[in-house]
Amino acid sequence: MMKHRHNKGLGADMADCELCGAMKVSTRSVLMGKAEVQACKRCTDKMGLDEKKVAPGLSQARKAPTPTSGGYSGQGRKGKDIMLRGEKELASDFSRRVSQARNSKGWDKHQLARKMAEKVNIISNVESGKRPTDAVIRKLERTLGITLMVEATPDQNRHVNSGDGRGLTLGDFLLGGKE
Repeated sequence: MMKHRHNKGLGADMADCELCGAMKVSTRSVLMGKAEVQACKRCTDKMGLDEKKVAPGLSQARKAPTPTSGGYSGQGRKGKDIMLRGEKELASDFSRRVSQARNSKGWDKHQLARKMAEKVNIISNVESGKRPTDAVIRKLERTLGITLMVEATPDQNRHVNSGDGRGLTLGDFLLGGKE
């Protein structure tokens, strides 16, 4: 990683140019293709590179103090903290639930799509078993009056123990106790 010193007078970082290798020069973050690089003024002018622009809202958000989520302590805003995720998951039979609820209301796919302000393809994909986006899940639940997000169940992991203390090998796992 390049070491940067901020030079308050110039408004640019003093570092090595990642394009020509000039050392301890004023550099700016520029986009070269899809990569962000530190480049000197000579290289940016010569190659016609534009300085990396930050959206106005993003620059304001970066300046604002951000509340911490609590890390691993389990505190923080729901949906932002990694320890609070996974409380609910999409039901494994979501496609059946959607088609049954739609049929019980006497609607075809076009009618359901219209009521949800979605395309018919979305409904068809959901009913064929393709996982919908979270926004579509909420619309389906609200429109059909059903529950698609259920309490998460812990994964069932298989514990394999060979018993002779040498550790588990790939062969042990594949045989799975057929000995």
